[in-house]
Amino acid sequence: MGEQHANEYALGTFEDAGEQFPAAVFGDQVVDLRTVLPGVSRIGDLFARWEAHLDVLGSIDPAVAGARALEGLNVLPPVQPVGSIIAAGANYREHVLQMSVAHKLGAEGADAAQLKADAAAEIDERGRSGDPYVWTGIPSAVCGAYDEVQLPDVGGNVDWELELGVVIGRRAHRVSAEDAFDYVAGYTIVNDITARTLVPRNDIAMMGTDWFRAKNQPTFFPTGPYVVPKRFIPDPAKLRIRLSLNGTPMQDALADDLLFDIPSLIAYASSVAVLLPGDVLITGSPAGNGSHWGRFLKDGDVMEAEISGLGIQRSTVRGPSGQLPPWYMDRPDAVAAAGRAAP
Repeated sequence: MGEQHANEYALGTFEDAGEQFPAAVFGDQVVDLRTVLPGVSRIGDLFARWEAHLDVLGSIDPAVAGARALEGLNVLPPVQPVGSIIAAGANYREHVLQMSVAHKLGAEGADAAQLKADAAAEIDERGRSGDPYVWTGIPSAVCGAYDEVQLPDVGGNVDWELELGVVIGRRAHRVSAEDAFDYVAGYTIVNDITARTLVPRNDIAMMGTDWFRAKNQPTFFPTGPYVVPKRFIPDPAKLRIRLSLNGTPMQDALADDLLFDIPSLIAYASSVAVLLPGDVLITGSPAGNGSHWGRFLKDGDVMEAEISGLGIQRSTVRGPSGQLPPWYMDRPDAVAAAGRAAP
């Protein structure tokens, strides 16, 4: 969690001997919320009286409250029940420039310098006059911060995208940017895993991209380990986002290169849909993805991901199962078109 201050804590969901429980995390100790907040059996129960519950937790003396060791507990996705993932795409300027070059997104025949210049002009104009690009992830794709990431049997070039997650704490609909932070409960870490070969839909080019199949496969959203309440993060733009692959740094940036900032994203998303307590808004990935490095995930890789003050993820990658889904069993052409991951 980073440097601890008096009464500072994080929140998480843990499992011990098959039993799940919500807890406040004080350094290397946890306090079972069920013992200090009657009626709270999961993190989602906190949202109805979020600030009042946080005040109670802030007054806890872990030694008096029966704290237990964090070590040895199974760390689950922190917010239970898991909400929807509201995802902002193409929201870090340098990331967009890198992706435009890596995937040759621009005029046919343009060199890297021209692709980058054209992308810069386009994204700057979108920042001045456009809207955020937002799509949705489903709860079943969420896994814990230390769970394995499973490569798909259909789809390849599986990439990482470490992102700051904003946990919604109140029902939000048609919220203004000025009021947006009033709807934030806290912050967490989300790695937005993407099977790049599943993004384009060449069979229906008029529809563009297919984020459902590219991003919603099981384990594709490692989340957590904790939620750190907003009151402990005065300026999320100063958080440092870092990801390493097998010990080699890949992403390292501050959360301040956003094309659309957190209030703008909440205002835009809530202008379209009703955001619910427990939903997680992920704010986009900084530069340094596998597409840029020309290196994608493979069996045995280990990703270590950290956002300052929010904890550390450690995800081991496992190869495809080797068993095609029934949809693809008799469709070798579809498997080839989607880019089946190598065993």
